[in-house]
Amino acid sequence: MNIFRLAGDMTHLASILVLLLKIHTIKSCAGISLKTQELYAIVFATRYLDIFTDFISVYNTSMKLIFLGSSFSIVWYMRHHKIVRRSYDKDQDTFRHYFLVLPCILLALLINEKFTFKEVMWTFSLYLEAVAILPQLVLLQRTRNIDNLTGQYIFLLGAYRALYILNWIYRYFTEPYFVHWIPWISGLGQTLLYADFFYYYFDSWKNNRKLQLPA
Repeated sequence: MNIFRLAGDMTHLASILVLLLKIHTIKSCAGISLKTQELYAIVFATRYLDIFTDFISVYNTSMKLIFLGSSFSIVWYMRHHKIVRRSYDKDQDTFRHYFLVLPCILLALLINEKFTFKEVMWTFSLYLEAVAILPQLVLLQRTRNIDNLTGQYIFLLGAYRALYILNWIYRYFTEPYFVHWIPWISGLGQTLLYADFFYYYFDSWKNNRKLQLPA
């Protein structure tokens, strides 16, 4: 554990809390892609298959339970809550997210660090997480107007991954033999997907105007 890893985890946790705050208090999921949330649920379900078999620390297990529980609860809220689901814009959220799943599975079968079931599923979760934000970014471009909580949620998600890259750089220079190309390349690709959003986010903040993405 180092300051970058801790900051990344806390930023990731903050992004989920912001989204839950929006859903639970405002009773709205407007501007949120259900497709992206379903992909994240798959990411955590396949990444944390070891949650009941491999104990690392109380912190590690707690974070796994939080990410698993929150991702599935968000999907449930958006699909089944009688008030929240009314604000879901199904007509705009049309990205065919299942087209992302199969290539990620195939890639994980071909490129992994160890060909075991849990390792392949963990690798699959890395590949899928790298592209899971795509339906959300497409939805934001279509709707253009982005409320503050949605903007903060996306920003924190991108910041979490950027902080993890700093964590990897730090560990590379401080830990012997710390080389993991799969998470590095996946994480870098994931962060680059946020570049356009970051530009418009900081531009709106600097000029004190509402966040909008170009169509």
